[in-house]
Amino acid sequence: MTCHINRLASKIGISIALILLIILAGCTPVRLVGGASQNENRDGVTHLTLWQGINPPPNREVFDKLVAKFNRSHPKIEVESLYIGQSDRQLPKILAAIVGDAKPDLLWYGSMLTGQLVDLEAIEPLDERWNRSTVTKDIDPALLGSMQYENHLWSIPFGTNNVGIFYRPSLFKAAGIEKIPTNWPEFQATAKQLTRDSNGDGKIDKYGMLLPLGQGEWTVFTWLPFMWSGGGELKSGKITAIDNPGSIAALKLWQDLVKDGHAILSSPERGYELDNFLAGKVAMQLTGPWTFGQLAGMNFTDYDVMPIPAGTRSATSTGGENLFMMKSTPAHQQAAWEFMEYVLSEYFQTEWALGTGYLPVNLKARDRSSYRDYVSKTPATQVFLDQAKYGRARPIEPGYSQISENLGRAIESVLMNKNSPAAALKTAQERLNLSLNR
Repeated sequence: MTCHINRLASKIGISIALILLIILAGCTPVRLVGGASQNENRDGVTHLTLWQGINPPPNREVFDKLVAKFNRSHPKIEVESLYIGQSDRQLPKILAAIVGDAKPDLLWYGSMLTGQLVDLEAIEPLDERWNRSTVTKDIDPALLGSMQYENHLWSIPFGTNNVGIFYRPSLFKAAGIEKIPTNWPEFQATAKQLTRDSNGDGKIDKYGMLLPLGQGEWTVFTWLPFMWSGGGELKSGKITAIDNPGSIAALKLWQDLVKDGHAILSSPERGYELDNFLAGKVAMQLTGPWTFGQLAGMNFTDYDVMPIPAGTRSATSTGGENLFMMKSTPAHQQAAWEFMEYVLSEYFQTEWALGTGYLPVNLKARDRSSYRDYVSKTPATQVFLDQAKYGRARPIEPGYSQISENLGRAIESVLMNKNSPAAALKTAQERLNLSLNR
């Protein structure tokens, strides 16, 4: 066991002491996949644990109801869904569980973790099960890229989405704006026009835009559409090359919005929260279709959605999480696959989309009359459906976590006015040259 832990810890790049600190600091209690959970079949029921970080809470409630329905219709399987925190904060718990051989049976996470999980020998390939299944033929083939790594399928798509800009039509009207911006100059001009002193007390109380402050994945995920739109890339062939003109241009765009006073920053690592948007302090905010469910639950209707304004081309970040089958016993893996097929089903994907605003991964669900009715009543959904063709996925290779970490640090340093875009990206590139491009 000690050799196993040391080998995995070496692969992850963290110490045993840190692993123990993570576990003792309060990781969510879980059943041991290598021990207790595999013996929990004495009552004839296979008990599975699923770790997830579904937010906002109303979306989590939708999922909990769908899990409960599965459990009722599968009396020999019981899935326990455990919320283990916002995605940015899940990784230490996941890595600690892998090293400590305390993995869940199923893991909900972004596909960017695929390469690392494969390297750690923590997940099971799904090729044979996928090929035998009757439901997989209905899955959007565009999503295969998020599942494939080194000639194998390692996960299934749980839901898909992309990044757009939610805006407040009432604030646009009050500022005299009639045209939605479609490019970067128009976007900057719109943000400027929206920034104003609305009550005449000599202080700005309305801002054009909210930008995320922090080094976490949310900041990177919502910045990447601008990088791609500006002509930037994360890779040049097999080399990580984030220091390029498109990246610099995108970072300068964000910097200018803040320096000019037309955008304000979120609380640290809380760029997904809608408080300032709902309060009318900001007129525009980066988020995605998962927000529809939250707004509907609040009966909030003063919003619409625009695509990401184009720099040199149209672009957005493709998001959504995947579901991984962790290594365990054959019985647990078979039960886990039954739940995974349920997640891929037309029924689940329709209900998940109707309840949360995510885009269905099942093509039959998109054609279902209830979903077509939903789109007609929530026309902003069509923006995300139309924008999907410009979507770009984040890499799923093991080094993505380092790319994200260094990009996050660069973005934060620029928004905090500690570095110029060129200097911040040069520093980030130098770090990546030492770690990934050796």
